[in-house]
Amino acid sequence: MKLAKPALDVGLYTNQLDPSLAFWQDQVGLTYSEMLPLGGGARQHRHAIGDSVLKVNHSRHQLETGDSGLSKLSIYSPSVEEPAQLLDPDGNDIDLCPLTAQSPNLSLTLAVTDLARSQEFYAQTLGLPQDDEGGFRAGASQILLTQGGGLGEVPQKALGLRYMTFQIFDVVAEHAFVISNGGSEGMAPVRLGEVAFISFVRDPDGNWIELSQRKSITGSLA
Repeated sequence: MKLAKPALDVGLYTNQLDPSLAFWQDQVGLTYSEMLPLGGGARQHRHAIGDSVLKVNHSRHQLETGDSGLSKLSIYSPSVEEPAQLLDPDGNDIDLCPLTAQSPNLSLTLAVTDLARSQEFYAQTLGLPQDDEGGFRAGASQILLTQGGGLGEVPQKALGLRYMTFQIFDVVAEHAFVISNGGSEGMAPVRLGEVAFISFVRDPDGNWIELSQRKSITGSLA
C-alpha cells in the first residue's frame, strides 16, 4: 500500500462532545483544526497529532458500547516530560509520552486473537514495514499488535476508538487488493463529490480500516 500521507489517522465516537473536546485540547494538548459534518446527526472534530489527525466524531444519537480491538492510543509530544496514563471521558486508554528522535508521533495498540495471522495481514496485505519494536509503521505512526481475547461483532459506529485511516492514492485498487488478500469488506468505495474517495475494509478480527483518497492530498480523484 502506497501512502499519500506519511502518518496514520485515528477515529473515535462519543456522545460527550464538550468533555471530549476539553480532554483532547486541554489535558492532552492537541490542536483543533476543523469540524466536518458527517450526516446522520454526526460531526467530526479534527485534531492534529503531527501529520496525523485524531477524528472525534460526535453523534447526537445515543451510541452503544461495542467490542473493538483498538485498545490504546499513545501520543508522543515534545511538551510531555513524564509519561502519563489517562482515560478519556468514554474510558479509552490514552498514554502521553515524551517525543524523542526515535519515537512515532502516535502508536495505536490493537488486541488481536491470532497474533501470527494479524502480523501477516498488516505486513503482507497492507504492506507495512516492521520497526525495531516489532510494530508496523505507517510513515511516522506505529501500529502495535498484542495478543488479546476473542471479539464479538465489531461495530463501526459505537463509543470509543473505532477505526484507523490510511491516506492513499488509489482507493478502488487498494480496496480490491485487501479484499482478495485476507481482509473483508466494510464499505465499498464511494466518491464524496470532489473531496475524496473512501472505503472501509476490515482486518482478520473485524476491526475497521478506512482507505481514503483525498483530493487535497493526492491532487486527483482519477
